[in-house]
Amino acid sequence: MRGGEDSVRGLLPNERTPTVRIGGVNRATLPAVTTTELPHVELFTDGACSGNPGPGGWAFIMRHPATKKVLERSGAELTTTNNRMELQAVIEGLAVLNVPSLVDLTSDSQYVLKGLKEWMKSWKAKGWKTADKKPVKNRELWERLDELSAKHTIRFHWIRGHNEHPENTRADRLAVEAREALVRERAV
Repeated sequence: MRGGEDSVRGLLPNERTPTVRIGGVNRATLPAVTTTELPHVELFTDGACSGNPGPGGWAFIMRHPATKKVLERSGAELTTTNNRMELQAVIEGLAVLNVPSLVDLTSDSQYVLKGLKEWMKSWKAKGWKTADKKPVKNRELWERLDELSAKHTIRFHWIRGHNEHPENTRADRLAVEAREALVRERAV
């Protein structure tokens, strides 16, 4: 997998890490925590695939509203699926955060958002099986996403893809460019 090598240190200001644990399986049972106790970031993600499976790219844009800092990162895989690239974009975005944070996650992927909000708890309880007792597809990515999301408080925002949302359009363009660069590199 290809990805950016730039450092993300300094994305978040040096704020005191809260003493309460944020995340976990059931966020409804968490102690009351105000959003001012956590650093806040906005995470916009997208995946793109040419063929399914085929070459694909992922990208995220992370914005820290308090400092106005923006981080963009993308990568690609030669043989993958669109769902895998959508998951990878969120994984890569959450992985750069070095402290528990309030994350506004915006995605055009119902698969990712519903998986995080609705399906994952049930999958885990059933030993990573779906309601019809089949193995969860992309389990290793879902497990990594579960691990990363447990560290943060995440608010989910779905947007319609290719609908002139500036960050979604930019993330899509970055994912497509990463995919195309990998395909060109392999063709040489």
